[in-house]
Amino acid sequence: MSTVTTADGTTIFYKDWGPRDGQPIVFHHGWPLSADDWDNQMLFFLSHGFRVIAHDRRGHGRSSQTSSGHEMDTYAADVAALAGALDLRGAVHIGHSTGGGEVARYVARAEPGRVGKAVLVGAVPPVMVKSEGNPGGTPVEVFDGFRAALAANRAQFYIDVPSGPFYGFNRPGAEVSQGLIDNWWRQGMMGAANAHYECIKAFSETDFTEDLKKIDVPVLVAHGTDDQVVPYEDSAPLTVELLRYGTLKTYEGYPHGMLATHPDVVNRDILEFVKS
Repeated sequence: MSTVTTADGTTIFYKDWGPRDGQPIVFHHGWPLSADDWDNQMLFFLSHGFRVIAHDRRGHGRSSQTSSGHEMDTYAADVAALAGALDLRGAVHIGHSTGGGEVARYVARAEPGRVGKAVLVGAVPPVMVKSEGNPGGTPVEVFDGFRAALAANRAQFYIDVPSGPFYGFNRPGAEVSQGLIDNWWRQGMMGAANAHYECIKAFSETDFTEDLKKIDVPVLVAHGTDDQVVPYEDSAPLTVELLRYGTLKTYEGYPHGMLATHPDVVNRDILEFVKS
């Protein structure tokens, strides 16, 4: 397995496919998944000549199951360690859901020349949790419910989420894929319960407003209007307003997991953005 070791001794697993002189695309997965969630996109962009890289966030997948560091600053530092070890230049960073927050935090702090563009898909910025400053956000009680369900029976919770809101399989007439449900469960159960528990706070309560303002590269913000996990109105339109060079791409009726349910459409649009 390919790994990089961070400053605190954490081992981060990653995949690195394609020509070393190809433009690198780095994929950042959602909670509580792994680099495997990007298989479709990895193969797609590999076929177009790109160097494709995806890592397992600490506490997720095949990376170290650490007792600490399950917050966005450390996640971004881990990405910086990976980018430095692979000496990535002009990379495109694509993040889904929690991975979108990781991308925002990393890109805002990246060394000059490391990042060329970024893509946020169904991403958690600017901030998810409801507050006086974010009245349209999701009440903290929802995330408390996530934590309670995870602690009580993580295995069942990791069946319920993909069977329902994540892919929109709870919608009337939805074409349910048992394979996607099983693969979501498989990836989730590979990771550490403590990391997943603490990551709920990281993805729901971190405020990325200042990060978004600092980003000085083009960013594509892609989001489905039927996202039941990261509601569209409190995410994508607000994110684009904060970006210097942001482009909003809205997908009518698409769910949170649209990279898996509609890869042909979303992959094509991301490719067009990357090449523009």
